[in-house]
Amino acid sequence: MKGYHDDIEQQTTGNDDFRRVLYTGKHLQLVLMSLPPGCDIGAEVHEDRDQFFRFEEGNGQVDIDDNSYDVVDGSAIVVPAGSRHNVRNTGDAPLKLYTLYGPPEHKDGIVQSTKEEADARHHEEEWDGGTTE
Repeated sequence: MKGYHDDIEQQTTGNDDFRRVLYTGKHLQLVLMSLPPGCDIGAEVHEDRDQFFRFEEGNGQVDIDDNSYDVVDGSAIVVPAGSRHNVRNTGDAPLKLYTLYGPPEHKDGIVQSTKEEADARHHEEEWDGGTTE
């Protein structure tokens, strides 16, 4: 096994895709995201997985149940399993972030250029147990 090694800040700020799965392990998944101004991921609940967000560029807001947090470069958020959450870009530039799912959420290697593409193919691209290596 090689694991994953790269400059995550450079990878995150250079990403223009809504969602890009970089690495999938048996228990953890690394995903890049870029939300254009006014975009959000959509309110969701992951009953069986925790999620970590790290923001590298832009301005946004994260809701977790009845709590709301402003996020900027350097902000981190942990969403416990079972919590309703949403991430919104509230700025004038793309909101660039990476997220860790434990366990994985998406099929390994998927790239979704836009939120519309992600929404249209959501059920086709749920994690199927496959890993990067």
